[in-house]
Amino acid sequence: MNPFRIIAVLLAMSFGLQAMPALADAVQTSSSTSNASGDPVYDAEAPPAISMIGDLLIARPLLIGATVIGAAAFVVSLPFTAASGSVKSAGRSLVVDPGRSAFVRCLGCTTTGYNHDE
Repeated sequence: MNPFRIIAVLLAMSFGLQAMPALADAVQTSSSTSNASGDPVYDAEAPPAISMIGDLLIARPLLIGATVIGAAAFVVSLPFTAASGSVKSAGRSLVVDPGRSAFVRCLGCTTTGYNHDE
């Protein structure tokens, strides 16, 4: 296969993949119910299987790694944050927020399971 055909196929595939979110949005807005259960009162996020698989294989390991790296950075920065009085906000930003996204959020969802502040 010559290089021109390879480039043409790769461009066609990439443009096709870029159009998929627009198609998914069109399908989602055309549905008659507001959620997967069909009950307008119960408004829960019901992600598709591909979102769950991507979340499980890509997002969760990265978020767990970000939590571990954030915990190490928090420990290293602790003397400086203690001196400035921002230990709570540094801990929340570096450890709690990535940990909450990794362990509390449902598989494939975009929001965490709870949104109350401690």
